[in-house]
Amino acid sequence: MKFPIMFENSKVPVWLSKVSPIEIGAISLGLLVFSRGEMSPETKNHETIHYKQWLELLFIGFLILYPLFWVINLLRYRSGDLAYYDIPFEREAYDNDQNLNYLNERKPYAWIHYLRKQDEAV
Repeated sequence: MKFPIMFENSKVPVWLSKVSPIEIGAISLGLLVFSRGEMSPETKNHETIHYKQWLELLFIGFLILYPLFWVINLLRYRSGDLAYYDIPFEREAYDNDQNLNYLNERKPYAWIHYLRKQDEAV
């Protein structure tokens, strides 16, 4: 079986958008990716970058750090949108989702480099 497992045309992003500060088009939840519609190669790449981040952090680390970064950014920016876009995991994924060869070139824990670049983000 190839991971992550992708589910297109799912209601999961619709339901999660009701409690999220952003409109969710696709979301990576560990081994699973859910998308509202059909995913472009770039969206699949973006979500697979997140899958690699989940693996690096043994799943539980991602579950702890992702919301922690979001809360810290929310306090910093007072904006749910800005807080989301400045999460290091999102910054790595957005910066590299157009490069469809990125996953072959990516070094482990590449998201850590985005901790140092937070002041450049917004």
